[in-house]
Amino acid sequence: MALSRRRVTAAADMKALAHPVRLDLLELLGVHGPMSATEAAAELQQSPANVSWHLHKLGEHGFVRQATTGPGRRRPWKVVAESLSWGEDAEDPATTSALHDVTLERELQTLRTALAHVSEEPAPWRDATEVYQSRLWLTAAEASDIGAQIRQLFETLAAERRDPTKRPVDARVTALMAWVVPSGPDPRRVPK
Repeated sequence: MALSRRRVTAAADMKALAHPVRLDLLELLGVHGPMSATEAAAELQQSPANVSWHLHKLGEHGFVRQATTGPGRRRPWKVVAESLSWGEDAEDPATTSALHDVTLERELQTLRTALAHVSEEPAPWRDATEVYQSRLWLTAAEASDIGAQIRQLFETLAAERRDPTKRPVDARVTALMAWVVPSGPDPRRVPK
């Protein structure tokens, strides 16, 4: 089953996303499934009132919704789309740039923290931890194809592991990040 996807283009929706607590909430609900504001607050070390407010803001913009009512007064929330993307088709380039900055800094902090503690990991996880980068000469079509292949791999694995009963017992939440971007000017457009 494919992941549910949402392309975010509205500036107001991007502004709603560009907050660290809201990004933490989306990740938490996406990885662990529905949670109440109180449960999420405990995980994020935030107050339940603050988390509830941020969940309602995410809900106003269609990123989360209340799941079926839990036992007693428990009101769990869940993500609406498991995969979010945004880019050049967004309404406001400045808002898009701000969202890129917030999400990229968040992902880089995840990487920094993991690398700072990699020596504490068991040998298999030390071996599995990798930072890989490259600069290649590609056409736009080739870059697009590579991006699609990476996205497909990520989405296939995410869909296969959505059900906790189908995950290997030694599986852990693992951060993967990729980008495909032009790195430098187009040599055909550089003045000679």
